[in-house]
Amino acid sequence: MRDWDDAFNNMGHVKGSDALPGFWAARAAEYRRGPVQIDGDISYGDSERETFDLIWPDSPPRGVLVFVHGGFWMRLDKSYWTDLAEGARAHGWAVCIPSYTLAPVARIGEITAQIAKALEVVSSYVEGPIRLAGHSAGGHLVTRMVCLNSPLSQRTRGRIEKTVSISGLHDLRPLLHTEMNATLKLTQKEASAESAALLRPVEEARVTAWVGGAERPEFIRQSQALALMWEGLDADMKLVVEQGHNHFTILEGMKSSISPLCQELAE
Repeated sequence: MRDWDDAFNNMGHVKGSDALPGFWAARAAEYRRGPVQIDGDISYGDSERETFDLIWPDSPPRGVLVFVHGGFWMRLDKSYWTDLAEGARAHGWAVCIPSYTLAPVARIGEITAQIAKALEVVSSYVEGPIRLAGHSAGGHLVTRMVCLNSPLSQRTRGRIEKTVSISGLHDLRPLLHTEMNATLKLTQKEASAESAALLRPVEEARVTAWVGGAERPEFIRQSQALALMWEGLDADMKLVVEQGHNHFTILEGMKSSISPLCQELAE
């Protein structure tokens, strides 16, 4: 059988990656000390981690970009990623970064429902269109928002004009064969029910699967799988393999207003 633990082991294949969480946290904290207006820890639910930060542009916002972090649904929170808002913010977007309850306290289906709640709440703070971006497990969560069985209200779902899954996970079934499933506790039924590549997109969904060319082959396959399946279901689907980037450096494009990734997100 294929070594699925190795297939998903990004840190084991990127030199120096064990230092990245500390680097991300310090960089985000420095950004929060800057002049940008940030409304922090806005509650969208009853549990401790059901909060989001809202980073505002310098002028009235064009709409809101919601960025959902990764960490295999088991790690990290919104505080690691604040500086990633800068690229879209420079284009006039407000940026919402939610935390969510982590596994094993929450099952993946429950986390999906939490992200939907965050979108419902932030939609009342910012008028105009909603754009979604998510990295890794966050890519799973944002694509679930534009599935036909999305937990979103029709009103909020109708405001979503684009979704970008960055190195996203869209076929969760291989995770059943990994050690991390001791924490995720996925069943075959839930893995299938939460796999966007196995579900129908909403009508006229605009979706981009964006992945680094230097990533683990499984992450490239995951993006290809979504693109192939959803293109066949009439989504406005695009696949971009950005050469020279691994699972972590791919995020750097969010910080620059002129990067190809930021252009895809914000324009």
